[in-house]
Amino acid sequence: MPHFPKSSETKDIATIVIIGYVWPEPNSSAAGSRMMQLLHYFNQRSHRVIFASPAQLSEHREILADSDIEEQSINLNCSSFDHWIAKLQPQIVLFDRFMMEEQFGWRGEQQCPDCIRILDTEDLHSLREVRQLQLKQALKNDLETNLQYNHCQSLYRQMSKLDICQRELAAIFRCDLSLMISVFEMQLLTEYFNVPPQLLLHLPFMLEQLSRPATSFANRQHFVTIGNFRHAPNWDSTLWLKQSIWPKIRQLMPDAQLHIYGAYPAKKVTDLNNPKQGFHIRGWAENAIDVLSSARICLSPLRFGAGIKGKLTDAMLAGTPSITTALGAEAMSDNYPWPGQIENSADSIASAAVELYKSPLQWQQAADNGAIIIHNCYNKQQLSQRLASAIETLLANLDTHRSNNFVGQMLRHHQHKSTKYMAQWIEAKNKKFD
Repeated sequence: MPHFPKSSETKDIATIVIIGYVWPEPNSSAAGSRMMQLLHYFNQRSHRVIFASPAQLSEHREILADSDIEEQSINLNCSSFDHWIAKLQPQIVLFDRFMMEEQFGWRGEQQCPDCIRILDTEDLHSLREVRQLQLKQALKNDLETNLQYNHCQSLYRQMSKLDICQRELAAIFRCDLSLMISVFEMQLLTEYFNVPPQLLLHLPFMLEQLSRPATSFANRQHFVTIGNFRHAPNWDSTLWLKQSIWPKIRQLMPDAQLHIYGAYPAKKVTDLNNPKQGFHIRGWAENAIDVLSSARICLSPLRFGAGIKGKLTDAMLAGTPSITTALGAEAMSDNYPWPGQIENSADSIASAAVELYKSPLQWQQAADNGAIIIHNCYNKQQLSQRLASAIETLLANLDTHRSNNFVGQMLRHHQHKSTKYMAQWIEAKNKKFD
């Protein structure tokens, strides 16, 4: 593990800057939880940790100062960032999603060329976009869903046509390391997009089992689903529940109740609320684990998306079995049995949900499977060591590492000129009208 000295040992404290797309909201989204995991990881290793973002302060954001993490607002298309980062000279800069690398990567490299640049991809945005386009086409052709696994070759052909894919891959090549939460996405990148494996690190959610015992089957009731409604897959999932899945569950269980939680519900979401149908829109949940711990089943019928799903790991932590699709469960459980059922049609999802809801033995086995997956796939201690080892290797071999990444050198040499010069043009324009 790399040694980052404490302030009592030396005044030369290692500094890390994390440039966030948004301010972290761990109770609103899996991305917010993921970011807090990384912030706590670095903070516990005695860094001076600074979280910087050009985003507006949000309603549900975490107060980072409470965790001894500095906060800094930064501006897009402004050389004030150059002066700020040059004065700091951080040892590591971590970009939250490829858009932040595009905006600030070239500035950081100019001012701090020896700084390690890490990209936290969250998930492959281009993969999610392709799958959304596939679903739209399937629905247009009167097919209920498009949930079959796609061959990597087919995904590669469709993704490579997208501008967002080229931008995303360019950011990955430009960085020294990209953190990937999905082994499926790593396979796609290495086998079809020819990304060198040494540029990627499999680092899913870093989790710990809850210290409190899980609520028993007998003391739980109702179905629940949860997810930020600004995330398109969550809205689509809710709509599918409303239109197809929930009516079938109510036919099998007339008294069934579904409680739907999620931050930032638009009017189109709240308009779906119908207590007479047992369909309850609850809005933002202050604590997702508490909500899941009181429910008997988590419903997560996702029809498109990428990465891994925070709602499903939260359900495992809460000891709550889940019903999801093959796409929802993608890359989440290695070869361990799923803690619930994986089904891909409205009929099979409804049948599996009711069967699991009514079977104490099947329910308990599913809950136990979730605990096994958390321990073996999301073990915080093991994953922290994996990240520490990767950083140690970069610190010791950065020049060699970069010289072996010719594509990255080429992309950094050209510095994605359109983005750079557009930013400089915007800055000059803004000064003219100040």
